[in-house]
Amino acid sequence: MSRTRAPLARRIVVVAVVVLIGVPALVVLGLLAWNDTPADQRALLPGVAIDLKTVDTPLGAVQYDIYGTSGPVVLSVHAGLGGADQGRLFAGWLQDDGFRILSPSRPGYLGTPLSSGRTPQEQADLFAALLDELGIEKVGVLAASAGGPVAYTFAARHPDRVWGLVSVGAQSRPKPGPEPGSSARTVFMDTIGDKLVRLTATFSLRSVVTSTLDETSTFTDEQKAQRTDRIMNAPEVRELFAAMLDTTFPYDLRNDGTRNDATQVRTMAPLPLAQITAPTLIVHATQDGDVPFDDGVNAEQQIPGAQHFWMQDDDHLGFWLSPAAPTAQAAARSFLQEHAG
Repeated sequence: MSRTRAPLARRIVVVAVVVLIGVPALVVLGLLAWNDTPADQRALLPGVAIDLKTVDTPLGAVQYDIYGTSGPVVLSVHAGLGGADQGRLFAGWLQDDGFRILSPSRPGYLGTPLSSGRTPQEQADLFAALLDELGIEKVGVLAASAGGPVAYTFAARHPDRVWGLVSVGAQSRPKPGPEPGSSARTVFMDTIGDKLVRLTATFSLRSVVTSTLDETSTFTDEQKAQRTDRIMNAPEVRELFAAMLDTTFPYDLRNDGTRNDATQVRTMAPLPLAQITAPTLIVHATQDGDVPFDDGVNAEQQIPGAQHFWMQDDDHLGFWLSPAAPTAQAAARSFLQEHAG
């Protein structure tokens, strides 16, 4: 009798939990149990893969991926909520052009601890130490969004290590504002929110695209609908957007770096843009809703001899996702090929 009653008792307990706690709470528990830690070796897109390694430098540990075995090196400095995987993905358009692509995780992202460097100056010096460890003398730099302050600082502090610089939608000015969100909200987003977004993307990628454009553009409703249709109806673009989304998960492996970026850009002194001597190309969209177009103008005006490529009527991710992306990438590719050491 005891063997029969025990399973029945357990079933009654389960039913009671459902009734007392509610189905939403069980959904939350299920999401908490969902292990989505990314593998160090994985494909990001067909033909674009990473093999993450970590090296100890005198300034701290750095996780990185390097693609290619010969040719000039391009250092891909990733954006917020990113990591080495995002840096590799954002530079994927260069992989068939004879370049090696070095994609480190900035401190606080994935496998690089925040203790390896918090300020743009510390992170710039960390990148120089990484190049020393890998035996790389000089690099071109490709910087995106929140990677801008570190990339600009690296080019200014280590001019002998940089043969060219391309920034795409990069921050170039301090951005005063409130402190990052509460720790309670951060914990919720780390453990549950990112999984809800991924679940939503699985069933309705269109809704995630639309929400993303709310953050990355100043588009009208008509422009937003057109861009959403473009992303959803072009298979390669839709696949790239989904891969971009994947390189922001899980939040808890990227949150320390993202919060630190927000703190640094809020409190940092003006960047040493006038001290940059490397050939520089500034790419920025006029309807960027994440990093204002004025950041691009500011960098272009302060960096001696800087060139620019303005993406008219485009948004923060237009360099990769818009109909004008091939033209913008061709301009950046030509610039890098011209100046490659």
